[in-house]
Amino acid sequence: MTKNKDRKMRQETKIKPSSSSTSRLQLLTSHLLPPMASEKDAALAAVPTDSPTIFDKIINKEIPAKVVYEDEKVLAFRDIAPQAPTHIVIIPKVKDGLTGLSKAEERHCEILGHLLYSAKRIAEQEGLEDGFRIVINDGPKGCQSVYHIHIHLLGGRHMNWPPC
Repeated sequence: MTKNKDRKMRQETKIKPSSSSTSRLQLLTSHLLPPMASEKDAALAAVPTDSPTIFDKIINKEIPAKVVYEDEKVLAFRDIAPQAPTHIVIIPKVKDGLTGLSKAEERHCEILGHLLYSAKRIAEQEGLEDGFRIVINDGPKGCQSVYHIHIHLLGGRHMNWPPC
């Protein structure tokens, strides 16, 4: 596909923003990524890498995000394509080779535990006392589209089982 055709396609598929920070992020990502038909397509197109990801850019404040929690080790922000009334992405501030759960080593135990404990604290902060779901996508078949380990915290509605 030519650059002009690709640029035109991205402009035609822009999502209408619901807030100024969301619109800035959508504008930035529309220029960084070609449009995908689905999250599954995005995951299949993603390439595992240690290179900086969109999450590194959010950590470095190069891309805006609606941050809901931050401490010395993790950053949590609202997902731009929420799958539930509450959908928060929780990431470690330092990737340390941890691109996905399948890449975890014993040295990562502390940050993995901290990510889960942070999810519990954020769920309390968000008023999810009736329950919530934690999701970690790993690899192409696990629908991982960003190779920087992250946890999805989903809540605010009844979750079904099995997940689709």
